Amino acid sequence: MIPYGRQDITEADIAAVTDVLRSDFLTQGPQVPLFEAAIVAATGAGHAVAVNSATSALHIACLALDLGPGDLFLTAPNTFVATANVAHLCGADVDFVDIDPETFNMCPVALAAKLATAQAAGRLPKIIAPVHMCGQSCDMAAIGALARRYGVRVIEDASHAIGGRFGDYPVGACEHSDICVFSFHPVKIVTTAEGGAAATNDPALAARLERLRSHGITRDPALMTHEPDGAWYYQQLELGLNYRMTELQAALGTSQMQRLEAFVVRRNALADRYDRLLVDLPLQRPGRLAGVLSSFHLYVIRVAAVRRRAVFDHLRSKDILANVHYIPVHTQPYWQGHGFALGDFPASETYYAQAISIPLYAGLTDDQQDFVVATLSEALG
Repeated sequence: MIPYGRQDITEADIAAVTDVLRSDFLTQGPQVPLFEAAIVAATGAGHAVAVNSATSALHIACLALDLGPGDLFLTAPNTFVATANVAHLCGADVDFVDIDPETFNMCPVALAAKLATAQAAGRLPKIIAPVHMCGQSCDMAAIGALARRYGVRVIEDASHAIGGRFGDYPVGACEHSDICVFSFHPVKIVTTAEGGAAATNDPALAARLERLRSHGITRDPALMTHEPDGAWYYQQLELGLNYRMTELQAALGTSQMQRLEAFVVRRNALADRYDRLLVDLPLQRPGRLAGVLSSFHLYVIRVAAVRRRAVFDHLRSKDILANVHYIPVHTQPYWQGHGFALGDFPASETYYAQAISIPLYAGLTDDQQDFVVATLSEALG
């Protein structure tokens, strides 16, 4: 079988994890800070806070920016449900901004219109969360400029995009955002099995993110309300959660980060090869934003909506485990129960009706890719 994505694990990765199993610390030891340092080195961010999933990272990012009841949170419909869910868990209202049909990312023109309408209504969002779909950064210069103009905070959902670049900056440098969130799920660019991280340039935000991932607790005497009772003492300063990453996950992540550049180079080579091999087939290849290096977590083709199911089923019949990313969040029953309906975000809905994610991962061979293309040709012939 050829999956749409999979992890790439080496003996060095396995050794890194087994070394931790033989060590004194399985959690809250030296490995998580080492992994965070690797993220900082790769992204140029000032700080990174590792957690047990990207959903957790998104949640504490919202909490760190004081998102709460009465606030408005904007993201794209074309994302996994977690991006919207975490804001709703904070008590905020969620709305969406439609996508650019070429890049699958939040459309800056639609965002500008949404913000102008919101300002006129006297209810600007507190946070905008653009999603770097498939590994390609959104137009963060345009989104960042709009956020500064309207006084809105920005969380980049870069779950797909570590190793990518926007202009002169790595994704995660937070040049146009307050916080940037990554995922390390096995199908992502690098993996910690499950895991995530939040990067920021603001030391105060970083300190708060660290507290929020561990119950809102501090052991720093400078932050306490009185002198510690002893070396064992801690204080809970706010309501936090247990979102800590284990030492095993962090060791795997640090080992994987050594190959981040190689992973992205290989994924781009495969994407370029798909571009060439698919050029004569009746499908639409992914659009590219000028000045952006995608990490190519996904390679999404679009076919005529009336043929999508048949093409998908044909790929699966040949043990090519294609997938679809994503069902627009506003069409989910839960969110339709909160006032959204079909037709609200037509570009996202049209994209969904046509999209198929075909296999793309660092270990995909040229022969396997040729088989995927040949099977697509059969299905579309």
